[in-house]
Amino acid sequence: MPGREKIFTKQFFLIFAALLFTALVMYALMSTVTEYATALGSTATIAGLVSGIYIFGGLCSRIYSGNALEKIGWKKTALIFMSIHFISCLLYFLVNNVEFLLIVRFIHGIGFGASANAIVTIATAILPKKRFGEAFGYFMLGTTLAVGLGPYMGGLLYDYAGSTGCFLAASIFAALALLFICFIDVTSRDPGVNRDLIQKEEKSYSGLEKIFEYKAIPVSLFTALTSLGYVSILSFYRLYAVEADLVGAFSWFFIIYSIVLIVSRPIAGKIQDRYGDMIICVTGIIAQSVGLLLIALMPSALTVIVCAVCAALGFGTLNSAGTTIVTRSTPEHRRSYAVSTFFIFCDATMGFGPALLGSFATASYAPIYLISSLITFLALPICIYSLRR
Repeated sequence: MPGREKIFTKQFFLIFAALLFTALVMYALMSTVTEYATALGSTATIAGLVSGIYIFGGLCSRIYSGNALEKIGWKKTALIFMSIHFISCLLYFLVNNVEFLLIVRFIHGIGFGASANAIVTIATAILPKKRFGEAFGYFMLGTTLAVGLGPYMGGLLYDYAGSTGCFLAASIFAALALLFICFIDVTSRDPGVNRDLIQKEEKSYSGLEKIFEYKAIPVSLFTALTSLGYVSILSFYRLYAVEADLVGAFSWFFIIYSIVLIVSRPIAGKIQDRYGDMIICVTGIIAQSVGLLLIALMPSALTVIVCAVCAALGFGTLNSAGTTIVTRSTPEHRRSYAVSTFFIFCDATMGFGPALLGSFATASYAPIYLISSLITFLALPICIYSLRR
């Protein structure tokens, strides 16, 4: 269509690849690190902490990154923290006990959190504004592919090459992400290079304004509750699969999840651009709550498939939709703070969630998914209230 803004440019593919390989590191390791921790002699609760402390490290760096992105610059912040992300992958080879594993996971999370913030912030400048929902949906397919391929590759490598294979793959992915970000060109928009571009809007922020964008908090809150439901799957699905004798079915979970997201996410972006946010968010929350309830109460190959579809329509879609909402409704000079706020809330639940949910796994892992279903459903009234405002 003449005059229509292009989505698929060279810069789009570079930032897409940076997101994809950064996310692959996270999901490949998070899906196997609980199993690795139990092999080192930890309990289910400590294994959950090993999984979640990565996100907690990310939370800490995200708190700092909103300000850093504006003061240091988008690309420089990305390069610094993606280097930390890569070096942390190499440290896994030195791990020989749970205590050291916790330290490495925390440092790795610090590298991941600010890197992810920088990547998404850069993307908001690259993507076309009039087709932002659709374009952001395509961009976030990088995470979608990582969610499907990461756990699958991580599990496969762990089964056939052990932890060494997983750590080697993670190191290669982190190196590739760093390489792609080096070729990104955001010179004309990067506040670290052109401070004069934001001089008129910039003011002296104090207190929590240096960390949070207040307008982004309501959407961030209800998305965070759905992320807790999703992390229950990510952290404990291999252990629950063994318990429920559904190893074969669960091995396809993230493949189905990714296929559904690849198909639905661009469509959801178009619907969001045309019909608004409410229909996407409400549908996603209800779908995920139902999917988690089914595998908690009636675990079977069929309910695993249904849950994968529901999770894709749930947090998989809400992650993209929520980021679109907070960036679209925020002034450009506060956009990095909005992105940071959104992921701080999601990281908080994903960071503390595995340890919290792991405490419910006394005689079975099924209660984890029942509690996650209820928590996801609690997001619904918050969603309706915040989007009606």
